[in-house]
Amino acid sequence: MTKEQVLGTLQDNGFILDDEKAIPYGVQFLFRNGAKVNVYDKGTVTPQGQHIEQVKAILGLGNPAFTGATVATTIAVRKKVFVVYGHDPDSRAQLEAMLRRWDLEPLILDQLPSEGQTIIEKLEKHTNEANFAVVLATPDDIGYRVGHEDEKTHRARQNVVLELGMMLSKLGRKNVAILLKHQENMERPSDIQGLIYIPFKDSITDGAVLLAKEMAAQGYKIDIGKL
Repeated sequence: MTKEQVLGTLQDNGFILDDEKAIPYGVQFLFRNGAKVNVYDKGTVTPQGQHIEQVKAILGLGNPAFTGATVATTIAVRKKVFVVYGHDPDSRAQLEAMLRRWDLEPLILDQLPSEGQTIIEKLEKHTNEANFAVVLATPDDIGYRVGHEDEKTHRARQNVVLELGMMLSKLGRKNVAILLKHQENMERPSDIQGLIYIPFKDSITDGAVLLAKEMAAQGYKIDIGKL
């Protein structure tokens, strides 16, 4: 069993990746619920930490040490991607079209049924359906410190920053990509370095290859011919 298969299967079953570390002859995945899973180059999988029995059941492991060649594991196909957006309808339309061209299903808040829910409730419900979020940070607002108008710069809408924080908490940093429009003129949210920022100018396709690579690393199957 490959590391992509192990990670994809566990994430499809609700495990949130917290970190990935290189170990001798393999990699170790550390999940937010305390589970640790070692995947070795030869296909051996060894669960550690918490939830060992649950991990074994999900992966079909008969023993703590498992060789992937002995059991076939079916991986759920990842399709749904949550999209966070501001007040740039053209960029949003381009992103939606690109994700659909990749045979993915973008979850766009104002296209989802409200069912009497508040916006926060809708977010909480539908983020449970996706394993990855794309945050569209466009220069929709202008801001600066009080008394420092000379520092005036463009920034993303407040709802985008709020929802970005929710996505990071829900999915983890590796599963959130930020498409940053005209980055030279954009203020990035404070205290949020070390994230996946993908710059683009006027067309979303400027960042298509980088976005596809990040999503593929988290188990999404994207046909390179559709980029």
